[in-house]
Amino acid sequence: MKNRLKVLRAERDWSQQELAERLAVSRQSVNAIETGRYDPSLPLAFRIAQVFELHIEDIFAPEEEGEGR
Repeated sequence: MKNRLKVLRAERDWSQQELAERLAVSRQSVNAIETGRYDPSLPLAFRIAQVFELHIEDIFAPEEEGEGR
């Protein structure tokens, strides 16, 4: 799954740690989501959308067929 988390975080000048604190997760979890190594649970995806005041679809998108990580 592709995501815009890193871009959205950078636009707000937040560190991974700051975002992690807002989401009540570890910094390592934020890093893993940003790099595509981990897809968030649905409740976490909703929290992420809420923090950025966006719809989930504005942050996450399925990878196109044939795209790999």
